[in-house]
Amino acid sequence: MDSSFINIAIVVVYLLAMLAFGWWGKSRTKNNSDFLVAGRRLGPMLYTGIMAAVVLGGASTVGGVGLGYKFGISGMWLVVAIGSGVLLLGLLFAGTIQRLKIYTVSQMLSLRYGQRATQTSGIVMLAYTLMLCATSTGAYATIFVVLFGWERWLAIAVGGAIVLVYSTIGGMWSITLADQVQFIIKTVGIFFLMLPFVLNAAGGFDGIRARVDASFFQLDGIGAQTIITYFVVYTLGLLIGQDIWQRVFTAKTATVARWGGATAGIYCVLYGVAGAVIGLAARVARADVVPFVASWFGKTINTNDSENPEHDVKANRYWVLGLGVVAVLISMAAQDVVVALTIAYDILVGGLLVAILGGLIWKRGTGIAAAWSMAVGSVLTLALLIAYATGIIPSEDGVYANDPIYWGLGASLVIYVVVSVLTPPTDPEVRAAWDRRVAGAAAEELPLEAHPVAIH
Repeated sequence: MDSSFINIAIVVVYLLAMLAFGWWGKSRTKNNSDFLVAGRRLGPMLYTGIMAAVVLGGASTVGGVGLGYKFGISGMWLVVAIGSGVLLLGLLFAGTIQRLKIYTVSQMLSLRYGQRATQTSGIVMLAYTLMLCATSTGAYATIFVVLFGWERWLAIAVGGAIVLVYSTIGGMWSITLADQVQFIIKTVGIFFLMLPFVLNAAGGFDGIRARVDASFFQLDGIGAQTIITYFVVYTLGLLIGQDIWQRVFTAKTATVARWGGATAGIYCVLYGVAGAVIGLAARVARADVVPFVASWFGKTINTNDSENPEHDVKANRYWVLGLGVVAVLISMAAQDVVVALTIAYDILVGGLLVAILGGLIWKRGTGIAAAWSMAVGSVLTLALLIAYATGIIPSEDGVYANDPIYWGLGASLVIYVVVSVLTPPTDPEVRAAWDRRVAGAAAEELPLEAHPVAIH
């Protein structure tokens, strides 16, 4: 049987399965908790799978292999930095986040600081998640363009529509099942099929060494500054992303969130190394091939599921559908997934990192300080990104320049510390409510106001 026919058949069956997962998830979705966080019932196996799958999307896989093709072993650092973020999140913060029993990062900020001003974080988080979803959606083009010869825009439209259907219908339960299948496919495909096959085609490591420059085996071949930037942008970004936290909220217990996340992080690091080796071996095996180098949407909800939960789920579905269309359009316009991913994480880290982590680890941090920290960090990071990208500030790196994220993050930190010291401490009642929630108090005891929430 023709191999191209088999490849196409596999892709079609896979896509049909994704749609079936949507209908399965719908049958399990009774309220907001089911739709947004899978009822907070995921055990170690399911949780580890979805944590690995959410960060190892098209941008990580296609981008990581592409960087390996271009730079060799050092191409691993993009995905290794992402895996390190998942590992640190699991070990340091996942247990606390899980015990909060909330739906969004914005809710965490309001719980911690008691300031409505911190709700502006939803704007920054929305910009980040739209860009992130756009990069994932764009990855469909890589497969469809090669197999079917479609135009890129058509490939993105079809792939995005399929993701939107199963996400909108079944919510997190559908995504959980889809992620498990994707996790298995990625594991088998990368570690047991692509890696050994392409290494064999390239003549093993000895064959590769004989046909490429020694720089392709240098760990810093991609550049020390680039490696540092990956860790600053992606490792730190993974600690606070709404898409990542949403998965943490699904964990059944704090222990599951902690150790399942750590396991997923280690898996991602190994995945990054394997991807870089695959890209390098492909460079030798098929030197004529140039590889493609390279969610979560906001709405207002009431977290009390007892108040007309089915209506809330319906509204969530409309928001997923509408904002999902926006993400597809952005994906069509974004030609380089690594660029889009870099912009998304720069804005996230520069604007929100200090306020979020400061709230988790520093009792003296105040709501006014958090609000000003987010505003200054976000605006400065975005302004510098635009300046470097447009050439207003001359730089060979353009949007990849390191200065925007460093200046934005630095300014955010200074503002947060100074304003916290100069303003009154957080209201004792707010602080007490936060401490009870961190200690594992039931969500019903601490009702939340409406905040932006996300679903992919």
